[in-house]
Amino acid sequence: MRISRRKTFFRPEIFKRYRVNNFIRVPQVRLIDENGENIGVIDTTAAINLAREKGLDLVEVSPLAQPPVAKILNYNKLKYQEEKERRKEKAKQKRIEVKGIRLSLRISQHDIDVRLNQAAKFIGQDDKIRVEMILKGRERQHFNLAKDIINKFVASLNQLIPTVTEMPLTVQQGKLSVLLAKK
Repeated sequence: MRISRRKTFFRPEIFKRYRVNNFIRVPQVRLIDENGENIGVIDTTAAINLAREKGLDLVEVSPLAQPPVAKILNYNKLKYQEEKERRKEKAKQKRIEVKGIRLSLRISQHDIDVRLNQAAKFIGQDDKIRVEMILKGRERQHFNLAKDIINKFVASLNQLIPTVTEMPLTVQQGKLSVLLAKK
């Protein structure tokens, strides 16, 4: 059995951290009640007791203010609302994928047309396209022919849908590739 040794990179999500109830370490806070009314500067212990009497939590909303601003509210409800907003933002994001179109040196016109239609479909979905050609064996002697085929493909794709070349034609050993995106 093969063991994967690929390292996975840990990316912690950035959450806004709040100090709640007894974790508020400052002696005085500017208190805002559950209705949004400013009560004023009050001792932290008195504010915590006031919040407990109402069955809610004291949450430090703005820790950098002088004195820090604390609000009486339901902490679990606040966390739930923020998670809901984060999910909405994540759903709105569109990840752009790079789709690959592979050509060969001995490709027929019909196959080129099929790949053109597929490339137009990918660009219509706002994805990027990597057009590549891998030359094997004696095909490596015909780099100029391969470049012509790729350039003709890009030109005919530009006639269908206007594209922009993000990465020009690159040659790495026996592989030619170009990266295209929607204009």
